[in-house]
Amino acid sequence: MRQIVLNRPGEFLSRDIAVPQPGENQAIVRVHRIGVCGTDLHAFAGRQPYFEYPRVLGHELGVEIVAIPENQQGLVAGDHCALEPYLSCGSCTACRQGKTNCCTDLQVLGVHADGGMQPYITAPVHLLHKSTKLSLDQLALVETLGIGFHAVERAAFQEEESVLVIGAGPIGLSVIQFARAAGAHVRVLDVSPQRRQFVADLGIEVLSEPDDELADIVFDATGNKLSMEASLERVAPGGRLVFVGLILDKVAIDDPLFHRREVTLLASRNSANAFPRIVQMIEEGSIDTAPWITHRLELAAVPDEFPALPQQEGLIKAVIEVDSDDGSTG
Repeated sequence: MRQIVLNRPGEFLSRDIAVPQPGENQAIVRVHRIGVCGTDLHAFAGRQPYFEYPRVLGHELGVEIVAIPENQQGLVAGDHCALEPYLSCGSCTACRQGKTNCCTDLQVLGVHADGGMQPYITAPVHLLHKSTKLSLDQLALVETLGIGFHAVERAAFQEEESVLVIGAGPIGLSVIQFARAAGAHVRVLDVSPQRRQFVADLGIEVLSEPDDELADIVFDATGNKLSMEASLERVAPGGRLVFVGLILDKVAIDDPLFHRREVTLLASRNSANAFPRIVQMIEEGSIDTAPWITHRLELAAVPDEFPALPQQEGLIKAVIEVDSDDGSTG
């Protein structure tokens, strides 16, 4: 089968490898859809924290089970699933507390371990989340939604609290979805005219620059140092600031302002145990990612077309399709 490897920043390679064989309690899955994340774009540009090369990208995955041991969670060959890409050790302090997203040896497929830019991969059975209703596109975006789901959980939203989301990329959009589902009045701040228009078309109040209105909860989903440092200014007294984006740098805080307003600062990393609930919410229609997908490309075209993705007009979310002959096992 044909595998696409990010050999180093700015360079993809294509190579033929054997179809992997499953270990104990693992399934072989056919990758059909790969969501392109900011992590992938940053890795290509050489700016992704905790990343090593070479690496097979792809952690937002809509897959089909090809082979699976019997009597495994009611799953059978042919089932379509969202693949949770977080490999945790299960024994560290964080894992024992149920905080598997904070595992001291966390391995994320497509980041710390090879991911889905290949037709077939093996996966632990317990990380496969089946749906008979969702499309492969929808299943591939469950991981992105998990980031927003966990961030909103971390914020512990209370009724009638106001929310400001800074950054309207896919991660910011996922925060918006779950904040609105919780009943929050959400406003969005973004510098991109295209993203502002996209958010406005969803019926959400959008800002091109900060105004004087403070929010009870501010989510910064930019992964931008200057934005993260300035976001404290947007938090109301007694409010919460949640850093959803990640940078490979230190962030400076205006300590007098931080103390004067008695702000709670929270980090949000990946998600834990969120996939089943997210699948259910999409099935129920309370979460809709259909408008997000603005661009598509085939797996075989990744080396040629991926580099230009960040410059594509109107880009919100790109999806890679792994359904053509480049994915055959030969």
